[in-house]
Amino acid sequence: MAARNKEHFFQHGKKGNDEEKADCHWCQIRSFRTHPDFPVTIVNTVDDAVLKSDFMFTDESVYGPGVEPARDEFRSGCDCNDGEDCQYNTCHCLQEMDEESDSGDDDGYGTPRRKIYAYHTHGTKRGHLRSDVLESRAPIYECHDGCACGPECPNRVVERGRRIPLQIFRTENRGWGVRSMVDIKRGQFIDKYMGEIITPEEADLRRAQSGIAQRKDVYLFALDKFSDPDSPDERLRGPPLEVDGEFMSGPTRFINHSCDPNLRIFARVGDHADKHIHDLALFAIKDIPKGDELAFDYVDGVDDSDKDAFDPEMKKDMTVCLCGSKKCPSGAASESRAHVKPDAGHDAGLYSPAICADASMAFRKPRERSLKPGYADEPV
Repeated sequence: MAARNKEHFFQHGKKGNDEEKADCHWCQIRSFRTHPDFPVTIVNTVDDAVLKSDFMFTDESVYGPGVEPARDEFRSGCDCNDGEDCQYNTCHCLQEMDEESDSGDDDGYGTPRRKIYAYHTHGTKRGHLRSDVLESRAPIYECHDGCACGPECPNRVVERGRRIPLQIFRTENRGWGVRSMVDIKRGQFIDKYMGEIITPEEADLRRAQSGIAQRKDVYLFALDKFSDPDSPDERLRGPPLEVDGEFMSGPTRFINHSCDPNLRIFARVGDHADKHIHDLALFAIKDIPKGDELAFDYVDGVDDSDKDAFDPEMKKDMTVCLCGSKKCPSGAASESRAHVKPDAGHDAGLYSPAICADASMAFRKPRERSLKPGYADEPV
């Protein structure tokens, strides 16, 4: 251990070495509000790779230049006095989560239509996403700091933050990955995908500066769930904002792709005036045993019929998928695996996510990594 690092290590929890602590990944993780009960660890038993020094851990996204939340006069919350009230029709936060009904505002018997409540509220499944929401991929509307209900309101799951201890670990052939240190149940909240929220113009500039657009797109995530050219909100009519997690993010930034994922990303909204900067929340879509690697589908919803539209010249630089799933288009015994470039357009020393060699899965056009594919009738 270098002398400076050794000095810093033994100064943890003490005064001094402020500059070194600010750059220390472990110190950054220790600052997370959920760390005392649900820590994040980093291990590497495979090689000598370490996380790059220009990466910083954060447990909240930050706003880049030109990105702002709604002004206070446009913000609102529910008036529920008791968190239990936040399950019913009176809760303002659930106003856009109506159940589908052919009978208008009631169920056909004169009974007001009940709001869809995203989470189980009692028993062992308390705080887990309900199956109908988990399968629909509908946006999740939660209570927030502008509401009258308390912090223990059952409709504040994502707001309360991560409740699972995670480990970032070095995989054998896909760079860094993430696994849970406890068993995870279907519907359980994992964490948010975080980073710097930037304008679409800034995102395009960063793609151009990266040299390899595909590499940069691995870290960019479009906040386009509510994009609508006819929206009365001008912030939702144009190109969406994007989250850049390359140099600033949380542990979910290291989650790899899989063609048979165990996680899915949902749009989570707190204040309805901030739909343009909605959260990206990862939930388990199946039971996950302790120690299993976590993964989500980077290009969820892209149709295989699109594969002929990709530029043949771009295909040669695609990274072959190494997820190992039986559902992987690359195939478990694909000969092309032997010809994968070590960097494959990604920073193998920091993060080497698996991307499918199948054209429809491998190459993403700018802003195509988004929540839009969650709806079959919405164009990518």
